[in-house]
Amino acid sequence: MKMTVLGPWGGYPKAGEASAGYLFQSEGYNLLIDCGSGVLAKLQHHLSVEELDSVIISHYHPDHIADVGVLYHGRLIQSKTKYELPVLPIYGHSHDEAGFNNLGHEPYTEARSYTEEDRLELGPFSITFQKTKHPVVCFAMRITDGKHTVVFTADSSYIKEFEVFSAGADLLISECNLYADMDGSKMGHMNSTDAATIASAANVSTLMLTHLPHFGELSDLQKDAKHYFDGEVVLASTGLVWDSEEEI
Repeated sequence: MKMTVLGPWGGYPKAGEASAGYLFQSEGYNLLIDCGSGVLAKLQHHLSVEELDSVIISHYHPDHIADVGVLYHGRLIQSKTKYELPVLPIYGHSHDEAGFNNLGHEPYTEARSYTEEDRLELGPFSITFQKTKHPVVCFAMRITDGKHTVVFTADSSYIKEFEVFSAGADLLISECNLYADMDGSKMGHMNSTDAATIASAANVSTLMLTHLPHFGELSDLQKDAKHYFDGEVVLASTGLVWDSEEEI
């Protein structure tokens, strides 16, 4: 399994970069998790618009869905100028009806719903969900290809359920929008200590900090996390690749 960070930023992208977006690839299948601002431009450094097989959206804040409409336009244009593409399934929860309905622009993209109890089977990937603690309904994801497992917290303040949900994962991609001395419990975000606490309790192999803040010294997030987690800690960055067969 290979995971490429397309967008590591929280809220909005830095100049020339992107907010939330992660490309998962295994056995020739291409799965996009979240589609924030700038993600489609970054995606095309790795594959074409028509090569994408499916998308899953964690929640409907703009920094996670801003490029969904742009993706629809890409599929439409490629269908009109190259060849007719199959409909692209975009999975989202239906707790927000308006947000969910905006995912689909048939026959180019189709909105498909998931619930916390579901297990999605997409190509080689099997995906399960955990509701997070955020101002809007949001879901974390546990993604496995049968050989390796990655957990993506999406947006959330700390919840103990993450420790069980992430247990034994090869990679934990944890939001880290705040520094260690900041309390995100009411904001719906985590700090570096929260992320490291989950990683340690879940005994994951690698912790990747993402949904990064636009202030402070980002290296401090990594330093602080290492005080609470003995495994590898990395900062997400545009184009960073995690490959289950290789070291970062």
